[in-house]
Amino acid sequence: MPVIGITADEVDPVQRHRIREAIRRFGGDQSLLPLADHELDGALGLTTNIDGTIRLTVAGLLLLGNEMELRRLLPAYEVAFQFMHGTNVRINEFFRKPLLQTFKEVEQLFKARVEEEEIQVGLFRVPIPNYDRRAFREAFVNALVHRDYTRLGAVHVKLDETALSISSPGGFVEGVTLQNFLVVAPRSRNPLLADIIKRIGLAERTGRGIDRIFEGMLRYGRPAPDYSMSDDSTVIVQMLGSRADLAFLKMILLREEQMNSAMPVDSLIILSRLREERRLTTSEFAISLQKTEFAVRAALEKLVESGLIEPHGTGRSRSYTLSVKVYSCTGQHSAYIRQLGFDPIQQEQMILKYIDTQGSIKRSDTAELCKISIFQASRLLRKMSNSGMIHPKGQGKLTVYER
Repeated sequence: MPVIGITADEVDPVQRHRIREAIRRFGGDQSLLPLADHELDGALGLTTNIDGTIRLTVAGLLLLGNEMELRRLLPAYEVAFQFMHGTNVRINEFFRKPLLQTFKEVEQLFKARVEEEEIQVGLFRVPIPNYDRRAFREAFVNALVHRDYTRLGAVHVKLDETALSISSPGGFVEGVTLQNFLVVAPRSRNPLLADIIKRIGLAERTGRGIDRIFEGMLRYGRPAPDYSMSDDSTVIVQMLGSRADLAFLKMILLREEQMNSAMPVDSLIILSRLREERRLTTSEFAISLQKTEFAVRAALEKLVESGLIEPHGTGRSRSYTLSVKVYSCTGQHSAYIRQLGFDPIQQEQMILKYIDTQGSIKRSDTAELCKISIFQASRLLRKMSNSGMIHPKGQGKLTVYER
């Protein structure tokens, strides 16, 4: 979209230097570097020819315009950075500068507040930041590129001792939801701006920056990024600054060294969920990975083959836990025994004790008592009934079991 009220000659020439600098720094499209200024503008789509007149596009205004023209011609554009210490606001700055300049200044404010510790893994010292820089970069760039520039409101970056949150005006782009954002084909509310940022090298060229955000949290044993506070008017991502699980990270790094490649995001999500929940089924993983159970099984079997997780049971009731190797790696030997659950004899004794005190037991009670799936509970109760230990009373969902 061309911008009326400013010509291509009225731009800030320093911003073209920032574009070239960003291409070099972030490994962008190197073929852009030798181009003359007007050729660079045209190649990136910063300008367009309207009846023989070269005019800035809205994307061009965002990257090349000065602060005064941005305020006048694009009043919705604003970025805010807030740093809290307890209840005290230490930094509360607002920016209406050109996009790359704003990105650089906000990134510097963020980096100044990143704290690191180090661990020894093999021969190397590995830094552990409280907030992953690459995850921040991808999340912040996403907020700048995919926001709704027709809607008033700032892109807000808020940082404190417990969490980093980034909010962006405008809900998810049509077709993107909380239930599919991990797997939906990349799409943008502002396609030209997204393409420019990718060619400069500032954003993931594959359009899968969301994977980098998840990777930057999960590999350190931290909770997954949380988008649940997003609604129709705002996209919000929150990244908790909890302490890294150093043993979990060491395990990931050693596995990546063996594979000679980065751990896939799907694998990180699976391992992270098992670290938190101990035991999960394929259908439960499918919700977390936003994929079909068929696709999830392939990821699970690869982790089984690698010795990182163990399967239990068969069919729909098949569940998975972290392997004894992982628990040994992380020094949690007793946790491995606990997460295996109770053996069948223990389960039967628990059910009989429950009936003795409560008079009867339902299938749902059995599943909760023994920490097993509803299908496993059905099989266990049927087995005990066939052996004469208990007998069913009632039908269907109303069935209870007595001595």
